[in-house]
Amino acid sequence: MKIGNLEIEGYAALAPMAGVADRAMREICRSFGAAYTVGELTSSKGVSLGDKKSKAYLSCFEAEKPMASQLFGTEPETMATAAVLAEGQNPDFIDINMGCPAPKVAGNGGGSALMRTPKLAGEIVAAVVKATTLPVTVKMRTGWDSETINAPELAKICEAAGAAAITIHGRTRKQMYAPGIDYKTIAAVKKAVKIPVIANGDINSAVAAKDMYELTGADFVMVGRAAMGNPFIFAEINEYFNNGTVLQPPTTKERLDVMLKQIKLMLEYKDPHNAIMESRKHTAWYLKGMRGAAKLRALCGEISSFADIEAIYEKALENSCDL
Repeated sequence: MKIGNLEIEGYAALAPMAGVADRAMREICRSFGAAYTVGELTSSKGVSLGDKKSKAYLSCFEAEKPMASQLFGTEPETMATAAVLAEGQNPDFIDINMGCPAPKVAGNGGGSALMRTPKLAGEIVAAVVKATTLPVTVKMRTGWDSETINAPELAKICEAAGAAAITIHGRTRKQMYAPGIDYKTIAAVKKAVKIPVIANGDINSAVAAKDMYELTGADFVMVGRAAMGNPFIFAEINEYFNNGTVLQPPTTKERLDVMLKQIKLMLEYKDPHNAIMESRKHTAWYLKGMRGAAKLRALCGEISSFADIEAIYEKALENSCDL
């Protein structure tokens, strides 16, 4: 697949997930075969006003590339300014978020709320395309709710404004993350535009990735929540598509070793206190499905140091039968 002139190799990308898919997770997922990554949701207003936290979200490093910087906002001029600043951090492309369902984003007219204002959405895309030399992509949902499914129409507007690719999450904003993926609307988006379409939603295995490709005709797929504590899914997908075989799941020790590696990277890249607090959820995700997981995950809420994580690591190994 090509995004503009950028050649993307592989079969599945890591979805942007605010507060989850940070630099450490992106690097780990790339090491297991994620085709590309997308940075955390970044406020164009924050970036344009010089907010340090927003600017930090735009940082792009070699180990997570190919990578997109992801921006949200409601003002074409501000989005264009932010895109120029983002380009200075050397991402491979710029992604405009029109899919975030969070009230603090959509409630202010950004994210998925832009699906209700398609004219403004098109103006934002056009402004960003004009401001940057990088390819510009758009991530959207199927619509605001089941009565206003308009992704195919919005995708055409974004294509006309210069977007290089469309990513579509197969749910409405009202659905949030409730079960059920609208494959028909993703397929309709694919038929509506000539640029690549990346499909997202409930891809939790190589077989699910295959189904998404076949049911929608999408050019690529994107994995989100299934990668939390499970970067191995990208190796699984790549092996399945390259060789038709299903990889054996990693052993408990292999999973735990990667968990420690990711948390060490978090400690290296972030304020140590913040990294430890955020490690609680990542540790819990890695423990999912292990023997004694319920008790181990209960301990995650009490993590206050790396030593606590190492203690959980040792307890999980003691419980395991598949070292």
